[in-house]
Amino acid sequence: MTQNMPARRVRAAPAEPPAPAVPHSIDWELRLGFLIHDVSRLRRSAFDRCLKPLAVTRSQWWVLAYLSREDGMTQSRLAEELDLGKVAVGGLIDRLEKSGLVRRDADADDRRVNRIFLEPKSKQLVARMRKVSHRMNERILQGIADDRLEASALVLDAMKRNLLAYLQETPA
Repeated sequence: MTQNMPARRVRAAPAEPPAPAVPHSIDWELRLGFLIHDVSRLRRSAFDRCLKPLAVTRSQWWVLAYLSREDGMTQSRLAEELDLGKVAVGGLIDRLEKSGLVRRDADADDRRVNRIFLEPKSKQLVARMRKVSHRMNERILQGIADDRLEASALVLDAMKRNLLAYLQETPA
């Protein structure tokens, strides 16, 4: 939801001396995991609150956000990306279809596979959701210098890549 955001103008904080190379403690690693989880949970709750006037539920904005990045995703892949069961995603798509926000089309190569597409009505809603997201991000990132945000994003991106590699290498 943060695509195409204009650059933030925050005065950079004074440079901090580099931290000494110290092995990670288990306490710090646990704290980091909880902190990442808490920030993610609180951000979702804040976004839910911001979207309430648009009458969009969390599960709906989740689906619309994923489809806005890759319209025509298969229903199975969408379930995998959302970490939901296929039946749960199927019911959610049924409701979104009845609301005129998405449509199911059979895959051209395999008629057993459904692809999910955004309808024009949902594209307008996604645009409004992005504006709400931008305003919320301005608020929650207030006072944080751009260089710190960039460093945080780089660290989280590296963690994500490491987790994806771990999951691919490790049997379920």
